[in-house]
Parts: sequence; C-alpha cells; structure tokens
Amino acid sequence: MPTTAPPPVDPTGRTVTLRVEGMECASCSARVERVLSRLDGVAEAGVNLATERATVRAQPGLSDAAIAEAIRRAGFGAETEAAARDDAARAAAQDAERDRQRTRLWWAVGLTIPIWLLEMVPMVVPAAAGWIDGTVGVQTVRWVSLVLGTAVQFGPGLHFFRAGWAALRTGAPSMDTLVMLGTSAAYGYSVVATLAPGVLPAGADHVYFEAAATIITLILAGRYLEAVAKGRAGEAIRALLDLQPPTALVLRGADPVEVPLADVVAGDRVLVKPGARVPVDGTVLEGRSFVDESAMTGEPVPVEKEPEATVAAGTVNGTGALTVAATAVGGATALARIVRMVEDAQGSKPPIQALADRVVRVFVPVVLATAAVTFAAWMVVGPDPRLTYALVASVSVLIIACPCAMGIATPISVLVGTGRAAEKGAFVREGAGLQALAEADLVVFDKTGTLTVGRPAVTDVVALGGADADAAVRLAAAVERQSEHPIARALVEHAPATPEATDVEAVPGYGVAGTTEGRRVAVGAARYLDRLGVTLDDAVRERAEALAAEGKTPVWVVVDGTPAALVAVSAPLKPGARAALDALRPRGLDLALITGDAETTARAVARELGIETVRAEVLPDEKADAVAALQKGGRTVAFVGDGINDAPALARADAGLAMGTGTDVAIEAGDVVLAGGEIEAVERAVGVARATLRNIRQNLFWAFAYNVVLIPVAAGVLYPALGLLLSPMLAALAMVFSDLFVIGNALRLRSA
Repeated sequence: MPTTAPPPVDPTGRTVTLRVEGMECASCSARVERVLSRLDGVAEAGVNLATERATVRAQPGLSDAAIAEAIRRAGFGAETEAAARDDAARAAAQDAERDRQRTRLWWAVGLTIPIWLLEMVPMVVPAAAGWIDGTVGVQTVRWVSLVLGTAVQFGPGLHFFRAGWAALRTGAPSMDTLVMLGTSAAYGYSVVATLAPGVLPAGADHVYFEAAATIITLILAGRYLEAVAKGRAGEAIRALLDLQPPTALVLRGADPVEVPLADVVAGDRVLVKPGARVPVDGTVLEGRSFVDESAMTGEPVPVEKEPEATVAAGTVNGTGALTVAATAVGGATALARIVRMVEDAQGSKPPIQALADRVVRVFVPVVLATAAVTFAAWMVVGPDPRLTYALVASVSVLIIACPCAMGIATPISVLVGTGRAAEKGAFVREGAGLQALAEADLVVFDKTGTLTVGRPAVTDVVALGGADADAAVRLAAAVERQSEHPIARALVEHAPATPEATDVEAVPGYGVAGTTEGRRVAVGAARYLDRLGVTLDDAVRERAEALAAEGKTPVWVVVDGTPAALVAVSAPLKPGARAALDALRPRGLDLALITGDAETTARAVARELGIETVRAEVLPDEKADAVAALQKGGRTVAFVGDGINDAPALARADAGLAMGTGTDVAIEAGDVVLAGGEIEAVERAVGVARATLRNIRQNLFWAFAYNVVLIPVAAGVLYPALGLLLSPMLAALAMVFSDLFVIGNALRLRSA
C-alpha cells in the first residue's frame, strides 16, 4: 500500500517550552528528544536534563497539549509552556521532588542498616558470627534479611522498577533500567538462596540482600544530593526573580495605594520610596535620586536619576523619592525579558554537547550487552562457584555504568555558568554563543555607543562659502529631527528650535535630506556629498581631516546643492574603555575596530585605545561582510556593538555581544547582552565563558574516562592478574561519586 509523505515542516514555526518530570539520566532526556523529534509538525526538539525543560519548534497546527501527551506516553510527566514559565509552580515542583527523594532515602537507610548489621558484622567480627549462629541461626538471619530487603526493593526502590520497566518497554533502556536489572539480579538470586538453596550449585548459595539494598540506598542518596545541587545551581535565576517586588505604590489621585504588581498597568504613576526596589520599567516624572542598577548591569556605582530619566524594574532606589510613569510591567519589563533569556540559555546546548549526545544514544544498550557478555564469560572460564562470580561481575557492570554524568556534564555547567554571567551583567541567550565567545581569538568593536558614550555633541561649526553657519545647522537639525542616529540627536540638541521639514529621505550609511523653509537640505558624510555630486575644495577637505585627526566626526550641511557648513561631532570615550581593552589582551585576544566614521577619525580613536586593526567608512550593511572577511582568515570573531545598527554584524559574528542600557537592553540583537552599556562587561563575559567551557571539558573528560576505566574493572579484567573483583556496593558508590563530582565541579563556577 503506498504511503503518503508527511507535509514539510515550516522552519519558522512557533517555539514551545515544556517542563518534563521524571528524567533521571541522559538516556531519559535522549528518549524524550527522540519522541518529540518524531512527531509530525516538529522541526526541532531539544531536551535539557539539568533544567528539566524541553524546547520544541513546531508548526502552529501542533498543539501544546499534543506535545505534552507524547512525552507522557513515553513514561514522563509533562507540563505545557504556561506551567514551565510559572516560576512559583516550578519552584514548588522542585521542592516536592526534593522532599520525595529525601523521604525515599530515609526509608531506604532505615531498612538497610539492620540488613548491614545482620549480614556484614559477622563477617568482620568472628565472635559476633558465632553468637548469631548459636542464638538466632543463619536461616533466621536470612529470613529477616529477606523481609527487610523486600521492603527496600519494592518500597523506596519501586521507583526504579516503574521507570526502568517503562523505558525498557519502549525500547530505550535508561539508567533506571540498569539499576532495576542489577538490583533484581542480586535480590532474586538471594531469594532463591534463601527459599530453595538446593537448586543452586554447591557452595553458590550466597545471599546479596545487603548489596541490593545498599545499591538502592546509595543511588537514592545521589539523586537527593543532585536535587539539592540543581537547586543551588538555579539560584541566579531565583535571585533575578526576587528583584521585582510583589506590590507597587500606585498614585490614585494624590494618595499612594499599595496594589499587587499584577494589577499595575502601563501609564500608572508609581511612587518609589527611598530604599525600595523599583517595581516597573518607567520614566521619572518627579524627584531626584541615585539608583543602584548593579543587579541589572553588574556595575556597583549608583546612577543619578532625574525627570525624564528611565528606570528599570528590580533596581534599588537611593535616598530620594521618585514618581515614575510605568512604561512596562510584569512580563514586559527588561528584567522579565532577561530572566526568560537566561532560562532559555540554560536550556540550550552548546556544540560541545553533540559528542556526549551521540554516545548516550547507544550507551545503555552497550552496557546491557557488556553485562551479558561478562556473565557468559565468567560462566565459561571463571573459577568456582562460577554462578556467584558471574552474578557479582555482571551486576557490578550494570550498576557502575553512569550515563547520568555524561548527560549532565554540559547542561549543569551551562546552568551555573550562565547564571554567574547574569550576576556580572552579561546575559547569555544560548549555549552556542557561550562556547563561541569562549573560543574567540579576535574581538571587534563598533565605535559609537560602544567605545564612546552614546550621546555625542557638536564641538565645532565651520561656515562654508560665506553662508550663515548657525542658520545652516538649524536647517540641518530640522531634517534630522526624525532620526534616532546619535549624530542626528547631537544636531537637534545643538539647535533645538527648528522649523518643520517635509520630504525627508534617509540614506543609511550616507545621510539624510529634506525640505524645510522652502530649501532643500542634505546632511551627511563626505561620501554622501560625492553621491549627490557636490564638490568640495581641497582647503575645506583639509579642515575636515584635521578635525577627524582629533577624533571628531565631520558632518557636512548642503543647502540647495551648495556646501553651507562643516560640523564636527564628538563623543568622548567611555570611562575605563582603555583599561577594559587592555584587560582583554592578556587573555590572548586581538582587538579590531569597525566603524562608519572617516578613516582619520577611526584611526585617531584606535590610537587612543591601542587598537591596531581598523576598518573605517563601513556602511551598516557592509559591517557583516567585514566580519566575514575576518572570519575567512581563520579567526573566531566576537563582535561588540549597540545591538541596533550593528544587528547584521552581531548575527554574522561567531559571538555577538550587544551593548544595552537600562530598559533599552537589545535582547534580540546578539548572543550575549551586556546590560548597562559598560565596556568592562566584555572582559567579564569572556572570563565566565572560558571558565564555563573549561568546566564542561573537565566534566566530559571525567564522565568518559570514568566509564572507560571502571566498566572493564567491574567486569573483572583485573581478576586474573590481581585477584581483584569489584563488589556491586562499591560499584554503586563509584557511580554516585561520578555524578557528584560533575555537579560539584560545575558549582565551582559560582565563584568564577
């Protein structure tokens, strides 16, 4: 019967975020990822074990409920996007899971200790063995161990059976499957040895109740510690969420009324008392104060706020009261957008994760095959009692294998690293950008708004051809009034009283032209005049070059086709810019400058900052090509720009770092957003990115090396030469230690 090919997936479909419950190891997350990828209408799916989130790009016709149902059919719990974004519900779910793990652990400990005392103490203290044999009897001890072992196996350990069997039934065995098979083998063998020892070979009627119970207890201890550690790893997100107060003082008439933040709407007037946190993004209407923006920008120096200044939710007011007009509230604030961005980054995968993902897909089946081969080999060539040795070795192989460490090696480091970067004012959008920034060897800077302050000012006005310079600047400001370009704002501020302009036409990278007071006015760079066919004499050009040599930007004003004025605009370098760039060089980074300014101006700024590579007079749409040209030389390029005009270059670079200030954070422009617009944040971001990538490599090396070395040891390769055979209990302890090593190593990033 012919089949119909599924419809092509729209790559521009919507993105769905879900919270996935019940994932215990990398095999679990890989199984969920496979299930989601096979759904009709899914273009891409990614699952993060550390954050317990699934991100799916799907066609609009595929509902959130259908995606969640597919996850549930695979044996896991799933909550749709609204629940995944519900911070209170997520925190409650994490607390509940930690409490469940703790309860299971304490029940397992309470039931396992008596088994240990009954089974292990006689082996260590011969006198105790004689006393138990004479008073209680070996068979009675075995019966008590059977009862207690059964309680552990099907009480706290029942979780492994449910999850392990569900995974096995779907053809994707997981870590829970390995634990289920390993402990069942030890427990089942012990039950036979207790109830029907005669069916076993002579000398092989040993019991391993204490091994099965201890394995379950140790793994539950590891799971509980993992839950605690994941909570600590996510503290950066919770710290950001705690910045926004739950209520706001809204002015109803002349009196402030405290209302829930959810009831505040844009346009409300909000009173921010001294020492209080700002609840909304807004514009200051009344009052003066200094606001601590360190939580948003990483900069410790408070910023002065006065009427018409902007404030951001989550920042802390100083000693003066402020009346603020709310412009964004709730999920629309810069803080809320930053939290979502950091959450998305923590759920993303850097390219280095790909190797671990490929290994995890085949890891558990390979371990099962290895355990089967180990059992068979001991039964064929092992010493007597062969069945006992075969059981111990194969169970040890099943237990010691640890896909958990491989699965969380990368996401736990990304989780902690991106949180630490956020604390330093660098907000990472995705793991790939974090890795690219860590591997960058060339940092390229835009000039205006990046290395210089964002508000340049007019410094010189030169009349040309006998024209009235002030009148020419007034006309220029009229046609520039509609522009958001920094130079346009400088002209408008220099000549605030301007007439109306019509027929305004902007030519990106060149300039702007319009009609005002019946005269055609053009304002722009020298290349704009060349484009318009306006001729400049040599003396005037030399004057412009002299201004450019001082680091100023020459701007020409042409009225009715005749040059009328030469205006010099300059933006001073940001405080600490030179020191910030000097801090990058010891990290082995080369520096470059790409700008639309004239060559002379660009080189003057570059000299002051110690930058050797300069690309000047580059149009906005050519900046991406300039970045690509640098990449062709084999360089890994990080581009730092303002996130608006520089968006193509930010997207083209291996790592794009968008500068942002207050509520104008350009979140969508780059891979990393540097809040506050401080150039020092570049070095901090590079430092955290490199520390995170180094941490990931350490974790992956440990996870791979652990399994490569210890699985053969568990199988018994050292027994012929050294007589060493790893017990299942030690195997469980090693497995737990492997997980905790990876988590503990990642948590070191909190001090990076």
